[in-house]
Amino acid sequence: MSCAPVLQNYINGEWCDSNATEYLDVTNPATAEILAKVPLGIATDIDQAATAAATAFNFWRRIPPGERVQYLFKLKALLEENFEDLAVTITQECGKTLAESKGELQRAIENVEVACGIPILMQGYNSEDIAKGIDEILIRQPVGVAAVIAPFNFPGMIPFWFMPYAIACGNTYLIKPSEKVPLTMQKVMQLLAQTGIPKGVVNLVNGAKEVVDAILDHPAIRAISFVGSTPVARYVYSRATANGKRAQCQGGAKNPVIVLPDADMEITTRIVADSAFGCAGQRCLAASLAITVGKARQTFIDAIADAASTRVVGYGLDDKVQMGPVITAESQARIEQLIQQGITEGAKPLVDGRQAKIADYPKGYFIRPTLLENIEPTSTIAQTEVFGPVLGLIHVDTVDEAIAFVNSGQYGNMACLFTSSGAAARKFRYEAEVGNIGINIGVAAPMAFFPFSGWKESFFGDLHGQGHHAVEFFTQTKVVVERWFQDWSRQF
Repeated sequence: MSCAPVLQNYINGEWCDSNATEYLDVTNPATAEILAKVPLGIATDIDQAATAAATAFNFWRRIPPGERVQYLFKLKALLEENFEDLAVTITQECGKTLAESKGELQRAIENVEVACGIPILMQGYNSEDIAKGIDEILIRQPVGVAAVIAPFNFPGMIPFWFMPYAIACGNTYLIKPSEKVPLTMQKVMQLLAQTGIPKGVVNLVNGAKEVVDAILDHPAIRAISFVGSTPVARYVYSRATANGKRAQCQGGAKNPVIVLPDADMEITTRIVADSAFGCAGQRCLAASLAITVGKARQTFIDAIADAASTRVVGYGLDDKVQMGPVITAESQARIEQLIQQGITEGAKPLVDGRQAKIADYPKGYFIRPTLLENIEPTSTIAQTEVFGPVLGLIHVDTVDEAIAFVNSGQYGNMACLFTSSGAAARKFRYEAEVGNIGINIGVAAPMAFFPFSGWKESFFGDLHGQGHHAVEFFTQTKVVVERWFQDWSRQF
C-alpha cells in the first residue's frame, strides 16, 4: 500500500479534506516515483471554496489597496526565502531542469512585484466641469470572486499571472492547480497563510474536470482565467461566458521561427535550440517550426542537428542536464506517435529522439530532441501542437513566403525572426499575425508589466494576463456624474 501523502484543499484559511472519492497519483516524471495522491474533487468542494471567497469579498474589497498589497510584499519575501525549496519541488513534479524551475519562479515573483503597484495601477480618472458645475469621475471596483484553472507546465508561474493582481484589486480568489502538478501550489498556499492574509481571500481546490465544470457554473465566481490546449480553452471560454462570467483563456500554439541568411548562425542556433527543447518543448512559447529562408537552409540545419543530438537529457536536479522528461507516459506515447505520423507523411528524421533510455532513470518519460526535415506545410505535424521536444524544418525562398506561412496557421501565439536587417525585422513585426513577436529572441515571453498576448486560436477573450490587462480584467469601471448645488448661505 502506498504511503504517499494525500493532499488537502485550502478553504477559508484552513487545510481540509476533499469530498472526493477518487484520487490520482502525482508522479515524478523522471523517476516514476509517486510523490503524493491528489483528490479528484467534486462540485461540493468548489461550493465550499466559492462561498468562503464570496463572504471574504464583502470585507476584503473595503480594505484600502495600500493595505492589501502589504500581504503581497510579505509573500514576495517568503517566496524569495523559500526559493530553492520551491524550485526543487517544481523540478520533482514537473520534470524541468532546476535552472528552468528557478527561472519560472523568478517570473512569478516579478508578477507579485508589479501587483504591489496596484494603488497606482488601479487609479481611475476624473474631469471637472464637463458642463457647468458638473464633474465626472471614473473609478475601478473589483469584480468579486475570481478563479484560475492552471496547466501542468508552469506550476509555479502561471497562477501568478493572475492571482496577485486579482487580490490586490480587491477580489477574492480560487486556485485550481493541474492535478498532475499540485505540490508547488500546496507550498505556495502555506507561505501565503504565513502572511496573515484574511481567511477566504485565497482558496485552493484540487481536482479535474468535475471541479473545472463546477467553477464554470458556480454563480458566485465572476471571472475565470485559464491556460491550456485550444480545445479546452474554447470549452472553458464558451461555458464561462454562457454563464455570464468574464473569461480569459490562453490556448495552444504552433510557434514558427524564421531564420534569414544574414542571421548570426551560432547565436541563432543556440537560441532556437533552447526555445524548441527547453522545458522539453512543453511550453506555449516553444519554437516548434523553423523556417529557413534562402541560403540559411544548410548552415542552420547542420548546426541545429548538432545542437539537438548533443543536448544532455536526464533528471533536472542534475546540474549537467539540459533537458528533462515530458510530464507523463501518456504524453510520451502521444508525442512519439506524432513523430511517426510526421515520418509517414513524408518528413525526414534528421535526429530521432524516440525510445530514449537514460541509464540512471529507466522508468522516466524521456524523449530526446527530435528534428524533422522536409515537412509539408499542410501535414499533421506542421499543423498540430506537439507539446514536446520536436522541431520541424521548412524551407522557403523569400521573407514574404515565410510571413505568409506564419499567417496561414490557425494559431497566433508567437513568431520570431532571426536577422541582422532592421528593415526585415520591422516588416516582420508589422505583418506577422501573432500576439507575441521575437526579434533575435527565441522565447518572446513578456515581462510582468506587459500583457501575455495571443491571437486567433491561441486566445479566447479580450484582456490577457499580467500588467495593465490583468488590472482591467479584475476590475469593472463605474462612471459617476455629479453636481453639487452651491448654497453658501446654508453652509456658513
